[in-house]
Amino acid sequence: MLTQDQIETLARELYHARKQRRQLRHFSKAHPQMTVEDGYAIQRAWVRLEQADGRVIRGRKIGLTSRAMQLSSQIDEPDYAPLMDDMFFDEGGDIPIGRFIAPRIEVELAFVLGRPLQGPGVTLFDVLAATDYVSPALEIIDARIEQFDRETKAPRKVYDTISDFAANAGIVLGGRPVRPDAVDLRWVGAMLFKNGVVEETGLAAGVLNHPAAGVVWLANKIAPHDEQLNAGDVVLAGSFTRPTTAVAGDTLHADYGALGTVSFRFV
Repeated sequence: MLTQDQIETLARELYHARKQRRQLRHFSKAHPQMTVEDGYAIQRAWVRLEQADGRVIRGRKIGLTSRAMQLSSQIDEPDYAPLMDDMFFDEGGDIPIGRFIAPRIEVELAFVLGRPLQGPGVTLFDVLAATDYVSPALEIIDARIEQFDRETKAPRKVYDTISDFAANAGIVLGGRPVRPDAVDLRWVGAMLFKNGVVEETGLAAGVLNHPAAGVVWLANKIAPHDEQLNAGDVVLAGSFTRPTTAVAGDTLHADYGALGTVSFRFV
């Protein structure tokens, strides 16, 4: 376990790394005693620094929802992080790539809550009943902590990813929002195009068998910290495609069939 001084110091490093668009070495290498709880403690300390600047939490993201990603990270559950208000970008617009270090794109569904969800004991039916609508979304992920160590090429640990806002950096909502009972959310599929070429395809059932299952997990996971999901929160339920890299000039376009499209361009 890390000391509170270490937690605060590492949070400040991430805070400055995001502003300066630079990557840090793995925290877990310098602090081999680091735990998952340390990662979340660093994350919460970083949130406090952002809030001191006037930033507001508009929701949460859930990551590592696929079985393959959990096995590769040597964990048996997802992770989560806040969505800050300056991470939201307009659908169909131009996004300055200078906001990021090494952005990658994932295809997701976003749950927009109409009423609060407070664990423990939240169920799938509670999530569906509390959801105002579900929207297609693209998540922009980024790494303030190196994905692979610059010298050893070793992959980062899950503790590093958790402390690094679970790698989230941006969100674009679009398409046709639907009530959660209007379609079978498990069978929502999408194709992700980069510059007109299909890069990835996926099915929402790849997210814990049902995309709402991640929201269930999150509401119950944060309850011991006296936290809850609030009315109006946007919850990114987890990616059902592999991340796609992008550079300045690339146009990203996700086609969700009957649920419409989401697109943007990096400039």
